[in-house]
Amino acid sequence: MKVAGGCFDQCFNAQALVDTESMLVLVAHVSQDTNDKQLVVPMVEKMQANPEGLNQPDILLADTGYFSEKNVETCVDAKITPLIAVRRDQHHPQWRDRFTAPGTLAEDASSVDTMKHALKTKDGRAVYALRKQTVEPVFGIIKSVMGFRQFLLRGLENVQNEWTLVCLAWNLKRMAVLRPQ
Repeated sequence: MKVAGGCFDQCFNAQALVDTESMLVLVAHVSQDTNDKQLVVPMVEKMQANPEGLNQPDILLADTGYFSEKNVETCVDAKITPLIAVRRDQHHPQWRDRFTAPGTLAEDASSVDTMKHALKTKDGRAVYALRKQTVEPVFGIIKSVMGFRQFLLRGLENVQNEWTLVCLAWNLKRMAVLRPQ
């Protein structure tokens, strides 16, 4: 991957598709892309390849690094409602902005315009807020509690297997917490 200063380094970009209710990792993926925009398509394809009966998400929550028209279209084609941030929000928005509802959506609106409108609604903002408390804690716990801070193997296929194993360990840890007492 290209790193700061124009050099190249052996790096990997680990991704996880996490269920908002159970916080289980549904899809683990590793790439060597520096930009997350190319990673929605393979993640959706892997999710659709999961066995029948596993939770197939109705909504995809992603930060602004994943936004592109192609990614929105990919989600719509897969019958998943995309809620992908278009840009960074201000840290301290005006109070009126937090309580105003967007205008009506035009009938011929594109899928991107539909998503932007959904993100401005009260329900859309509430659902999108789940992203911070879903995927971020998973990565934080994997790094801090489980102590996984770097890949030990080299090569994309080996690193993919290592990341899948780490996510499997997270899922086992999480299922132990979720089991009925």
